[in-house]
Amino acid sequence: MKTLIVLVGPTAVGKTQLNLAIARRFGIPIINADSRQIFAELPIGTAAPTERERQEAEHFFVGNRQITDYYSASMFETDVINLLDRLFLRHDTALLSGGSMMYIDAVCNGIDDLPTIDNETRLAVKRKLETQGLPALVEELRRLDPEHYRIVDQRNPRRVCHAVEICRMTGTTYSSFRKKEVKQRPFRILKIGLNRPREELYARINTRVLEMMETGLEAEARSVYPQRGMNSLNTVGYKELFAHFDGQISKEEAVRQIQSHTREYMRKQLTWFKRDAQIKWFHPDNPVEILNYIETSIAVTD
Repeated sequence: MKTLIVLVGPTAVGKTQLNLAIARRFGIPIINADSRQIFAELPIGTAAPTERERQEAEHFFVGNRQITDYYSASMFETDVINLLDRLFLRHDTALLSGGSMMYIDAVCNGIDDLPTIDNETRLAVKRKLETQGLPALVEELRRLDPEHYRIVDQRNPRRVCHAVEICRMTGTTYSSFRKKEVKQRPFRILKIGLNRPREELYARINTRVLEMMETGLEAEARSVYPQRGMNSLNTVGYKELFAHFDGQISKEEAVRQIQSHTREYMRKQLTWFKRDAQIKWFHPDNPVEILNYIETSIAVTD
């Protein structure tokens, strides 16, 4: 039976090197599941695979879109399933790796059929966003759907607004529409999670942000600043530098906020992934153990 290896973990945990080790061992490409690494203009701030890493193994969904493009988890699901149809003609295994929770869920479980929002509800939520700001909608979501409130990106207006729209229009929670029916895939899914002690992750995040600044994150952010209203740029690393460019905060404060917001996002990722009992967790510094686990697990199904 064909097997999709799904490697997940929080930002800065160390997925890249293990991805390459798995790709080498099984002779397979890497399917990226990071919703921001798909944008060609953002390689530094999204820690996208470098040119050398992409030469070591073929990568899909890295730098293949522009920040002006609309792209969603639903589109990603369709694109990856179509790609897997082709890859499984040549390989018995495939590798999907990333930290974008909705993208991972879309491939593994499918996207739920959510109600269509009527124009009246959409306009009402939009007016509240414009007149009262995002915090007011976040608070409304906390009251209407505490479960989704805990895991949603509270700095992402599109996601917060959409969840509130669903709650208002249906009179029930956004969470109740998620994962009502898991789609059955014609391949086995083997989920592997990477994690480190919390303080170790904090230190790695803080260091990586400084390295990003040293390698040109500020210049990269300036290059896309004219398009700052795009949803693709509502992303940690860019929002904070945009505030600096606007004179609202110093560069030092922008860096501190990037570190803090990245640590916050890391905690949300772990909260999301820890709900999935199918994930087998490892420390990323044990690649031999992980590779042996994959080989043993695949052999059991052959």
